[in-house]
Amino acid sequence: MDRVGGLGQDGRMRGAPVSGRRRAGWIAAILIPAAAFGAVTLAALEGQEVVVLRTRAADGGERTTRAWIADADGAAWVEAANPERPFLHDLARAPDVVLERRARPRRCRARVAANPEGHDRIRRLLAAKYGWADRWVALFADTGRSVAVRLDCTADGAPPADGAALRPGRDGTRTG
Repeated sequence: MDRVGGLGQDGRMRGAPVSGRRRAGWIAAILIPAAAFGAVTLAALEGQEVVVLRTRAADGGERTTRAWIADADGAAWVEAANPERPFLHDLARAPDVVLERRARPRRCRARVAANPEGHDRIRRLLAAKYGWADRWVALFADTGRSVAVRLDCTADGAPPADGAALRPGRDGTRTG
C-alpha cells in the first residue's frame, strides 16, 4: 500500500495510506473522460462523409489527404485548414487531383478560392453539412485561416478538356 504525502526527513513515507480502490478511482476519473473525448472526436471527424485527395508532392511522390467535402454550384469543395497545408502547396504546383469519394476515384482540377470570400463560403458549407461535428472540431482546431478549394470534376473521371478550370472563374476562384 502506498501513502499520500511523500517522504519525511528520515526518508520514510509519511501521510495517509492510499488503497488500491482509491487509486483505481483516480485512474478511472482520468481515463473515462479521455476515452469519451476521443470517441466523440473520432465520431465527429470520421462519422460522416470523408474523402481522400491524391495530389503530387514536390518530390514526385503521391500525397493522400483526408478531408470533409461539400457540394455547391456544380462543384465539390474541400477545406485546407490553413495556407501551410502540404496538399495545398501540391495543388499550387499541379492542380490536377484525384478525388476518392464513396470509394470511386475521379480526376478533378483544383482551384483555390480567394479569401475572405472563399473562407466564408467553405465554413458555411461545412457547417451546414457536418453540423455538430463541425462545431465540435472547432473547439480544438483553428480554421480561422482556412482556404477553400473548388474541385471541378468530370463525370467520366477525365480532367476538364476545355481548360476552363485553368483560367480565373467568374466566382472569384483561381488555379493553384
